[in-house]
Amino acid sequence: MAGSRASNLLKACGSRWTGTGETTPGGGPERVPTSGATTRKTTEAYRQTPSLDSVRILVTGAGGQLGRELIEVLASHEVHGRDHRGLDITDRQAVVKIVEEVRPSWVINAAAYNDVDVAEEASELAFAVNAAGAGYLAEAAARAGAEMVHISTDYVFDGRKGSPYTELDRADPLSVYGRSKYEGELQVQSAHPSACVLRTAWLYGEYGKNFVKAILKAAERGGPLKVVADQVGSPTWTRHLAQAIGELIQTPARGLFHVANAGACSRFEFARAIVQGRVEVQPISATDAARPAPRPANSALDSARWQAAGLRPLPAWESALADYLGEDGRRR
Repeated sequence: MAGSRASNLLKACGSRWTGTGETTPGGGPERVPTSGATTRKTTEAYRQTPSLDSVRILVTGAGGQLGRELIEVLASHEVHGRDHRGLDITDRQAVVKIVEEVRPSWVINAAAYNDVDVAEEASELAFAVNAAGAGYLAEAAARAGAEMVHISTDYVFDGRKGSPYTELDRADPLSVYGRSKYEGELQVQSAHPSACVLRTAWLYGEYGKNFVKAILKAAERGGPLKVVADQVGSPTWTRHLAQAIGELIQTPARGLFHVANAGACSRFEFARAIVQGRVEVQPISATDAARPAPRPANSALDSARWQAAGLRPLPAWESALADYLGEDGRRR
């Protein structure tokens, strides 16, 4: 797609192009997600991120929930953040220009078109941002001699495996969003063979819209909340993912990795953990939710390869959520 055509589409739908992860992963509480039990463990040790030798980093998607977290976590570095207003990644020349100007050691692509349902009707824009734009960044980074981290998603899988996915499992996305993200992985790997492609899942955090915020807001209005019980995944706090990326760029580890908070749960179980008994949460099926885009039934991620590369595993999703809710309570 020509850059000008993509730019016009972005202007029309710019609010949906913010940063990686589904805007309200798996759907809001009235439409919204069996589970693998996991051992609860503290996140205290994970907070002690090793000191970093300062490097120059270009972060795209800097206005999104992960991008903003990266800007904060990587503050000891020379970080240059660009949101979609500061850099249209579907414009190849603009991408080359910014990489030449910044001369980064690392390019971290957290930009994504992430409205899973709208993407079904906006496939041209989804592929422009998630596939072509990612490829342009990889090309420019490789040409400049910069390393790259590209953020992808669990939605590249169809969810029929029945157990956590590893990097060796075949991708078979169900939705336009998932297909566009998988095509982005392929374009990044082709243009920049040593790039780090990180698949993560069900992101939530302080910034932007996400499932946790949607559930908390709905709970304030009172229950019962109806939440999908037959979609399973690995909820991941953006803080932990950003810290993991900060650790990754200090190591020689390269390639494809799954990186998510440990364990898995359904949307229903996740919602119950979020509201902590304050309101009733009722299970519904994905069929009842009737979303435009199909979601994988079980897209939990196995992060064993990440740990095998000498990188610290992310804490259990339960303890990550507890820490996030504790911080959120102090902010309110």
